[in-house]
Amino acid sequence: MPVPVPQQRAVSAAETTHGADLTLLVISDDPAGTFTVPELPSTTGARVRVRTARNLTEAGRLLTHQVDCVLVDLGVAPPAAPRADSRPGDDASAHPELATLQHVLRIAPRHAVLALTAEDDAERAAEAVRVGAQDYLFRGELDGRLLSRAIRYAVERKRADIAQHQLTESRLRAQENARLERGLLPTPLLDGSDLEFAAHYRPGRSRALLGGDFYDTVRTPDGTVHAMIGDVCGHGPDEAALGVELRIAWRALILAGLCGDELLSTLQQVLEHERQSEEIFATLCTVDIAPDGRHAGLCLAGHPAPLIARHGRAARLLPYEDGGPALGLLPGARWPRRQVQLGGSWSLMMYTDGLIEGRVAAGESRRLGQDGMVAMINGQLDRGLGGEELLEAAVAQAQELNGGELTDDVAVLLLERDEDRIRRRGRSATHSRPGPGLSAGAQRPPL
Repeated sequence: MPVPVPQQRAVSAAETTHGADLTLLVISDDPAGTFTVPELPSTTGARVRVRTARNLTEAGRLLTHQVDCVLVDLGVAPPAAPRADSRPGDDASAHPELATLQHVLRIAPRHAVLALTAEDDAERAAEAVRVGAQDYLFRGELDGRLLSRAIRYAVERKRADIAQHQLTESRLRAQENARLERGLLPTPLLDGSDLEFAAHYRPGRSRALLGGDFYDTVRTPDGTVHAMIGDVCGHGPDEAALGVELRIAWRALILAGLCGDELLSTLQQVLEHERQSEEIFATLCTVDIAPDGRHAGLCLAGHPAPLIARHGRAARLLPYEDGGPALGLLPGARWPRRQVQLGGSWSLMMYTDGLIEGRVAAGESRRLGQDGMVAMINGQLDRGLGGEELLEAAVAQAQELNGGELTDDVAVLLLERDEDRIRRRGRSATHSRPGPGLSAGAQRPPL
């Protein structure tokens, strides 16, 4: 049936200056080909360009990214044969009367689509919207103002639908990435140890959970506690992935019994095989604390030395004069293992350079450095801070001194040993044991 529409009025350039022109593709089997855009209200300030297709094959050729909206006559002959991948129960098989519309929706997934049908076919028109059309029009009620409004409404609704779909996809992707990154962060293996553990991690990348810094802590069956912290140069997603690989490799090698120079040499081989270019390197600090908790072995591979605070004494840096180069810089490098005395009660803080490379004040070029960090930590220890509270305060103060967010990844790890608490715990465990002839659930009578 020919579509009765008024003749198109010439639109002046002045009327199109302030509005956005639209392109409409009309798919109609009108044999006379007389379809024209109805006269637009002068207040719209825009015009509609029209492309006409007499069948779906011709429509496929005319459908380009320049088309904003498609007006499809539901009376147009459907495709000659059903799609090979259509199954009983899907939209195509459930609504054969909408096969033409569904074909258009498949070939124009990012275009606004209007369905055109007869006045007595309201149910079919409503079903067209449910299937995916933005709106429907009746042939006998079509006029210029209605068509103009329907086109612009359909275009804006399609844009909103696409934006909402992209936003939903972005949120789902962000949630999936967050779950993945959380799963890649380490879970310390310290069961049976008397040491207290705390860590603080803040990637330099915006809206990221994982950066190029990495850390881990593992207690082996002999009672030794192994701790590590490292930093892959750079702070992008590739560096974050490499940091995870190195951390997992370190844990596997520790559980396999490697330590010191042998451990770091093997990690360097892993780095050389996994890095994207030969310019990539990683710094590393490893500590293995003896089962008695009073002494440890220290290896440094181009990494800042840990800080130790003993009971009643100011914090200071552990010796770092005889460390080795960063992993990946020198083939065949060696990393000497140095013995250090810890004492009975102590706090050992390991960190990446993101903590010490911030400015000492906004607008100044001088860096905080290791000496400034030691002074900062001593001030916080004087306030009685410890554990996670100490680490959070240290990072917060470094950011405050820097005058804003630290640009590099920051990882800080804290291991603490309190000899008095260990003794009290041991006495408590001894007193809680049931004596001879007394069951574990029985209570002694009061003295």
